[in-house]
Amino acid sequence: MRVILTGATGYVGEGVLLECLDNPEITKVLSVSRRPCGHTHPKLREYIINDFMDLKEGDPALQGYDAVFFCAGISSVGMKEEKYKVISHDIPLHLADIVGPKEKMTFVFVSGAGNYNHTDQMWVRVKKSTEDALGRKGFKGAYNFRPAIMWRYKGQIHIQRIQYVFWALYPLMKLMGLWNTMSEVGRAMIAVSRDGYRVREIEVRDITELAK
Repeated sequence: MRVILTGATGYVGEGVLLECLDNPEITKVLSVSRRPCGHTHPKLREYIINDFMDLKEGDPALQGYDAVFFCAGISSVGMKEEKYKVISHDIPLHLADIVGPKEKMTFVFVSGAGNYNHTDQMWVRVKKSTEDALGRKGFKGAYNFRPAIMWRYKGQIHIQRIQYVFWALYPLMKLMGLWNTMSEVGRAMIAVSRDGYRVREIEVRDITELAK
């Protein structure tokens, strides 16, 4: 399987990247990012772009892959909706428009855990709008991952301080069913791209099931 991945300089994207590089099912990873990810590997190629919206339809570098793992993102805390929407809605949909051929590809979008019935929350409105739009893009499969707390992958270097706080809550979060490892997240993405899944919204327990 050949994969396009975004967000390799962030916590989730880097963890998924490392799982892909270690996983024998993945033969090539194209990391599309604004800066180098800090890792080297025979499977890894990097496409450095200052602005994702500058990527053009028909770009040969983005054609012929089996899946897109869209892991780039940002916290909504303190952000205006207009700016948050560019990052969490406009950019993933733009990338979805220019990769191909879609009927042979799976698009995996990292959304986030939460109550999606509360559409008065800004981040929920934006993420749900993105999820719905991706489902209409003509991909073989479009799946929205909604992980909660994730344990790091061995060798990760892009770790925000807040992750250490989350990890301290491991026993409680595991009991509540709100915990995955980064390896599970990566393996689950590979599994839905290969086999599909019964629902498009992939919650924490679905990630655990898919990763087995």
